[in-house]
Amino acid sequence: MATARYPALYEVNTRVWLHELSQQLVKTATLDDIPDEAIDRIRLLGFDWVWFLGVWQLGPAGRHVSLTQPDWRRGYAEALKDFSDDDVSGSPFAVQAYTVDRALGGEEALARLRERLRKRDLSLMLDFVPNHTSLDHAWVKAHPEYYIEGDDADLQREPHNYIRLETHHGPAIFAYGRDPYFSGWPDTLQLNYRQKELREQRIEELLHCARQCDGLRCDMAMLVLPEIFQKTWGDRSRPRDGSQPVDDPFWPQAIAALRRRHPDFLLMAEVYWDLEYTLQQQGFDYTYDKRLYDRLCERDAPGVRGHLQADPEFMRRSARFLENHDEPRAAATFPPGVHEAAAVITFLVPGLRFLHEGQLEGRTVRVSMHLERRPDEAANLALVDFYERLLETLEADEFRNGRWQLLDCRSAWNGNPTWDRFIAFLWEGGDQGRDLVVVNYGPTRGQCLVQLPFDWMKDRQFMLRDRMTPARHARDGNDMRLKGLYFDEPEWAVHVFQIVAA
Repeated sequence: MATARYPALYEVNTRVWLHELSQQLVKTATLDDIPDEAIDRIRLLGFDWVWFLGVWQLGPAGRHVSLTQPDWRRGYAEALKDFSDDDVSGSPFAVQAYTVDRALGGEEALARLRERLRKRDLSLMLDFVPNHTSLDHAWVKAHPEYYIEGDDADLQREPHNYIRLETHHGPAIFAYGRDPYFSGWPDTLQLNYRQKELREQRIEELLHCARQCDGLRCDMAMLVLPEIFQKTWGDRSRPRDGSQPVDDPFWPQAIAALRRRHPDFLLMAEVYWDLEYTLQQQGFDYTYDKRLYDRLCERDAPGVRGHLQADPEFMRRSARFLENHDEPRAAATFPPGVHEAAAVITFLVPGLRFLHEGQLEGRTVRVSMHLERRPDEAANLALVDFYERLLETLEADEFRNGRWQLLDCRSAWNGNPTWDRFIAFLWEGGDQGRDLVVVNYGPTRGQCLVQLPFDWMKDRQFMLRDRMTPARHARDGNDMRLKGLYFDEPEWAVHVFQIVAA
C-alpha cells in the first residue's frame, strides 16, 4: 500500500486501453493481457495508485441509450472521424452490477491484476457510482421502491427526466439519475437515499467493491448529501412503500461500516459546489479540487494564491488535477508555457497528485466515456520531456512527505504591479532537503521579491539548482533572508530550485 503523505494517482480508461491492446494482439484483450512492462512503466514514473476506470458490468440497456441519443452521437463523430456503432460500449457510470465485466476477464482477472500491481508496490483504485444505476440493474424489477418513482403526469410533463419500465409488480415510472441543475442522464435511474433498505443494500455493494481493490473513487459523491438530495427531489423522495424516510447523512454510516472491515481503505470523492470540506469531514480521504483547476484555467494568479491559503489539512486531502475524463485534455486547454506553469503549481502543492493517461503524452482529444476507442495522436515530445522531469522531481522526499509553506511576494520596486502574478512556496524534508518553487503565472514578463525569512539561511552560502533546467545560481543566505530573492522572469516561467549549502 502507498505510504507517501502526498501520493500520486494515475487514471486509466480501461476499455480504451484494452481496445488498443486488442488491436496490437489481434485478439480481444482482457485485464490479464495488460503487459507487465506497462505496469512497470507506471511505477517507474513514480505513481503509487492506478485507477482502472470502468471495469464493472455494463448492460445492453445502457449501450442502447448511448447509441440512440442524437447529441451524444454528434460528439462521438466529432472525436472519431471514422466513428461506427461498434465503438460504443456504454457509459461506465451506468453500472448494471458491481461484478467485473465478463468481457474484461471477470473478477478472477481483476484479482490477478491487483496482485501484479501489489508486487510492484502499486495500489488499485476502482469506481463506485452512488447516485444511480443502469436501467437494467436487477433492483429495477425486484425492488422498484429503491428508486425515485414518478407518475403519468411527471412522464408527460418531463419525458426527458422520467421513463416507464416493467417490474415484477407491473409497470412503473422511474426518474432518471440527475443533479439539481441539469436534466437527467437517460441511461440511469435515480436511487432513493431516503429509503432505509436501499441504504443497507448500497453499503453491501460498497463492501463488495472494497474486497476487490484498495480504494474507490466515488462519482458525484455530493449528490447523496441530505441537503442536496432534498433540493433535487423534494417530496418525490418520500418512500412509496410507506416506510419512514431516512434523512441522516449516508456517508458517515457507510464509511464507518467500510472501515470496520477495511481500516486502511482509501476513498476519493468527486465533489463540487464548495462541498469538499463537508465530505472530508464525513470520512473521505481525498476530495476533488476543481476550484484550483478553474482558477488556473482563468489564469487568475491572485485567485490561485488565495486558494492556497486554505487550512493545511484541507490542502493535504485535496486531489489536484489538470485534466481527467470529465475535463478537456490539458494540452487542448492550456497553451504551451501556460500548461507547464499550471502543472508545476498543480502537482507541487500539497495533496494527492492526480494525472490522467494520455496527459503525459499531450493528447488533445477528449473522448466520450461511452466510447471504447479514441483517435491516434502523435506524442507531443516537448510535453513528454516536461512531464518526465516533473515526475522525477516529485519523487524527492520533501515533495512526497515534507512540510510546505506558501511564501509572500512583494513588488520589486514602487509602482510595479507584476509581483501579483507570482506564486512561490517552499518545501522542507526531514533530511534537510529544501526546494523553492517560483512561477510567474502571467502573460507578460514580471518582477518580484520572494520573501525568505528563515533563520537557517543566516551566515550561509547556498547554491540554487533548478530541477527543471540546467540553471545554477550562487546566493548569499543573509541577502535572501533580509532582502528577499529577486526574480525577473518571462511570462509563465517556472523554477523548482533545490537549495543546497555551498
